[in-house]
Amino acid sequence: MFAIPGTSPVTITPAAERQIARLMTGKNAFGLRIGLKKGGCAGMEYTMDLVEAPNANEEVIEQGAARVLIAPMAQMYLFGTEIDYVTDLLESGFKFRNPNVTDACGCGESVRFEPLEGSRAG
Repeated sequence: MFAIPGTSPVTITPAAERQIARLMTGKNAFGLRIGLKKGGCAGMEYTMDLVEAPNANEEVIEQGAARVLIAPMAQMYLFGTEIDYVTDLLESGFKFRNPNVTDACGCGESVRFEPLEGSRAG
């Protein structure tokens, strides 16, 4: 993991913690896996899946009754992200405040990251 010892790679707000715990209990899940996949107009989309068990090399963050698993390929992109759950008059859902994002689409469904230093843009 791309982490600083003693520091959580992501933070979870109390609202997100409650919602994750509620989802886990409703589906009898081990936790909520967060990852990234190619897609959307900005290039990458967040993925979220309730899972029964962790996979090898996943980072597991526990906070209260909530458990978040970070897929290995997403770890470097999610470091420093705050996960929140927002409810307003028109919609409710998880929001990612990610300092690594360099651009996002207008609807907020996809994001872009700068190429990692030393990697080739594809």
